Parts: sequence; structure tokens; C-alpha cells
Amino acid sequence: MEADLSGFNIDAPRWDQCTFLGRVKHFFNITDPRTVLVPERELDWAKVMVEKSRMGVVPPGTQVEQLLYAKKLYDSAFHPDTGDKMNVIGRMSFQVPGGMIITGFMLQFYRTMPAVIFWQWVNQSFNALVNYTNRNAASPTSVRQMALSYITATTTAVATAVGMNMLTKRAPPLVGRWVPFAAVAAANCVNIPMMRQQELIQGICVKDGNHSEIGHSRRAAAIGITQVVISRITMAAPGMILLPVIMERLEKLRFMKKVKVLHAPLQVLLSGCFLIFMVPVACGLFPQKCELPVSYLEPELQDAIRAKYGELVPYVYFNKGL
Repeated sequence: MEADLSGFNIDAPRWDQCTFLGRVKHFFNITDPRTVLVPERELDWAKVMVEKSRMGVVPPGTQVEQLLYAKKLYDSAFHPDTGDKMNVIGRMSFQVPGGMIITGFMLQFYRTMPAVIFWQWVNQSFNALVNYTNRNAASPTSVRQMALSYITATTTAVATAVGMNMLTKRAPPLVGRWVPFAAVAAANCVNIPMMRQQELIQGICVKDGNHSEIGHSRRAAAIGITQVVISRITMAAPGMILLPVIMERLEKLRFMKKVKVLHAPLQVLLSGCFLIFMVPVACGLFPQKCELPVSYLEPELQDAIRAKYGELVPYVYFNKGL
């Protein structure tokens, strides 16, 4: 028996996006690292199925489960603003495999200056690509702006790590292990706003409840970018704060002293365990589709909206990015 798809809305979220738990379930679904291994032809199939479902012309015999799977692949690999396929490394579904390797090695090789500089550079290069890939694509970013953002964030991370390493040379070993997190947190506060500075300059596209564009707001951009910064720091915090404590104790054990070559792979593995949970939790801290009262927008935009719509548009909506 064929499933009745007449009332099926593929863009309706499976879980309530107004609740934290609903958002976490949503991001557990679309940040599933296994989707990174899905072949290109299957991703293209998913996009076709999503587009056909939106038009109400799905092939006969299509099941709801097939459409839900197609939507999962589509959300994991295609940008929500443009519908374009995102590069693999920049996808949020790549955060676990990519982040666990970089985080594990940052936490392992924190003692020597060359290692600190190299791994902070690698991490900021990765972050810059992720930030660019998951930006609000309605605001174009020039090559010059991307280069400036990348150089500034990388310099900030390296300077923070090097400076704190020098300051903590005589501090307890555990304090030195926390230096990479301090550098990552500082760099996130620079990297994300810099990479998305065009949104802060020109404003981010805001829409009404019917998805119709009604203007651009710098205040909305500032809110969205601030939320993304908080999410990224939260994503890294548990692993980069708790893992040094765990390793500090493990490395004192006799058998761990005999297998020092396994310390780095162990940190990579444990970093992955933290990230599997923290990526969806951090992404779910705030709704991706933000709601903002018109009264909070810039006065000139408020006036323009009220002149055209009166009191019919009390809220505007925008994609904050990830």
C-alpha cells in the first residue's frame, strides 16, 4: 500500500525547534558524521527528492521514510540559503572527524613552540573554512575580506597560545594543558565576526512569517554572530577542559608511561567521544531560524516595515548560520 503524502511537508521540522531538546535531536540527525561518506550521486538524489516533494510531484511508491532520509542528507550537505552543495570539510557533519583529529593533536602537542604554532594554524584554517561554509550566504564575502579574516584569526590564536605558554611555564602542568582552549576561544571571538563581517556592515536578510524578504538588519547580524560564537566555544569547551584533566591522571599510571606513542591517538579518540555529543548540543543552543521583534531592529528599518505592513509583522526571521 502506498503512503499518503498529500499532507506531507518536507520542510516541517521533525522535532519542535522551539525547544532545546528538539533542536538537539534535529542536529544529531543532520550532523551525523556518517553522512560525510555518502556518495555524491546519493546526495544529488536527495536534493532531487526534496525539490520534488516541495512541488508535490514525488515518484509513485515513495515512502515517508525515504523522504525523511533524503531531507537528512540534504540538510547535512546543502546550504540552507542557496541550496548549493557545501564542501565536505566545511560541513557540520565533518566536525566530529575533523575536529577530533585537530583537537586531539592540539592537546597532545602543547609543550613545544613549533607544535603550538602549527596546530593552532591548522585549527584556524579549518575553522575559517567551516565559518565561511556555514555563513548566511545572503551576504557575499570578498576574497580580500576572507584573507584578512583568516590572517587575523590565525594571528590571534597563535599569539594567545604562544603568550599563555610563556606565562604558564612555571605554572602546574594542568594549566599548560588548558592553553589550547584559551587560544581557541579567543580566536573564535575574532574568526567568526571577521569571516562574516559583511553581515555586520550591510546587515543580514530578515523575512516575515511568509518567508518574504523585508529588509537587512545589522542588529540581527550581530545577534546571530554572537550566538554562533557562543555555540562554537561551547562545542570545544568540555573536551578541551575535561580531557586535559583525564590525561593528566592517566599519564601517571605505570602502563601509560610504557605506551607514550598511544597518548596522541587516545586523545584523538576521546576528543571524538566529546564532539559526537557536543556538536549537536552546541548547535542546538539557539534556533537556526531566529525570531526577532521588529521593535529591536534599527529605527529606520522599523519605520519602513510599519509604513508598509502596519502592525501585521510583529516579528522578523533570519538564518543565523552555524
